[in-house]
Amino acid sequence: MSKRIALLSAAAIGAFALTSTALVPAYAKDKMMKSEMSGEKTVMVGGAPMYPSKNIVENAVNSKDHTTLVAAVKAAGLVDTLAGPGPFTVFAPTNAAFGKLPKGTVETLVKPENKATLTKILTYHVVPGKMNAADLQDGQKLTTVEGEQLTVKKSGGKVMLTDAKGGSSTITIPDVNQSNGVIHVIDTVVMPKA
Repeated sequence: MSKRIALLSAAAIGAFALTSTALVPAYAKDKMMKSEMSGEKTVMVGGAPMYPSKNIVENAVNSKDHTTLVAAVKAAGLVDTLAGPGPFTVFAPTNAAFGKLPKGTVETLVKPENKATLTKILTYHVVPGKMNAADLQDGQKLTTVEGEQLTVKKSGGKVMLTDAKGGSSTITIPDVNQSNGVIHVIDTVVMPKA
């Protein structure tokens, strides 16, 4: 009798394990279908999906490649602005882009006494209105929220920006749509002249 109970127990445990493993993939598949059914086409930035239904700030805080930018936006007091209705086109430098600046620059800029300078630099990365990469034309001048211009250069299938100081940045991930505009990830911080 104990052999029979042991066999039934083993069979029950095996059936439970089989059912559990069968349910997990089915649940995951169901979750993916629901995500696909939402109609949101996401772009991966910094290891996180960027949802078109979320605003610039809500998405940026999830990108591990933009922690420096997020910290700078907070230090400059621009969170409410970039979470606002917009629309905005944001050229978003990665952590590596900020890393190209001279040593100590970021640490100095985020200090409260340098808020005006930080705000000027960050708003130089923002253009009013929503402009997808296809809207950017070679030689086009973009007037930023800061007031100075960026110049668009298209070459070899790449879109680049030339800043007021003659520096250049390349868009590495274009057209990351947001509820209040669009983000284009760039590989270098662009700097205003003044």
